[in-house]
Amino acid sequence: MTIHLAESGDGAVLQPCSHDYQVNCGNCRLNSICLPLALESDDIQLLEDIIQRSKPLQKNQHLYREGDDFQSVYAVRSGTLKAYKTTDDGKEQVTGFYFPGEILGMDGISNNAHASSAKALETAAICEIPFTSLEKLSSLMPSLQRHFFQLMSREITEDQQLITLLSKNSADERVASLMLSISSRYARRKLSATQFRLPMSRVDIGNYLGLTVETVSRVFSRMQKMDILQVDNKEIRILDLPGLQKMANVAG
Repeated sequence: MTIHLAESGDGAVLQPCSHDYQVNCGNCRLNSICLPLALESDDIQLLEDIIQRSKPLQKNQHLYREGDDFQSVYAVRSGTLKAYKTTDDGKEQVTGFYFPGEILGMDGISNNAHASSAKALETAAICEIPFTSLEKLSSLMPSLQRHFFQLMSREITEDQQLITLLSKNSADERVASLMLSISSRYARRKLSATQFRLPMSRVDIGNYLGLTVETVSRVFSRMQKMDILQVDNKEIRILDLPGLQKMANVAG
């Protein structure tokens, strides 16, 4: 039986679904950056057998909530999600954005409960991978285990980079660094690294980078005046990549 996630008052719950989704790991355009990387065709089928494809999440629908029991990790097939934590005073603190081909939900591994919430920024298709099944399969397939460890390592590295970003960098550096990160993630999906759409709002960008919405808008305006970016609402075009790298204070 295929399952899908349906929003309820206290978060996402699993319900039966009669939809038949034809996408599989073998024909998915993201399989080179998702879990099937470097797997043989027979191994891909074994992975395919444990993956549960869901009815698409709608905008603002939760995939899971902070404190929910950890049961699965999730691969984004299309759309974008944001992860966030709730602060002591009840405010939302954005902790990350997840694009197609990326894995989320690993924050629940250590304590068997999700440390953050995940919400769709737009309609998003998700592959659910039950963690107990993934563990068993990884023990039989070293290449799958190694790639999953690499995904976990990337998540840790990106968390460390965010901490550095918030503690040391100016507003210009923070926004420029985020644009470079999004650019590289589009490139990883074999899409344009210089012309793309931002799925998140200015509010989410400011929240994530520790900046006000007004500051984010001023930085974008400054980048346009410097002919580094062309910004049309959520549509971004990088005009001067070396200039953006210099603004982000990173090597080209």
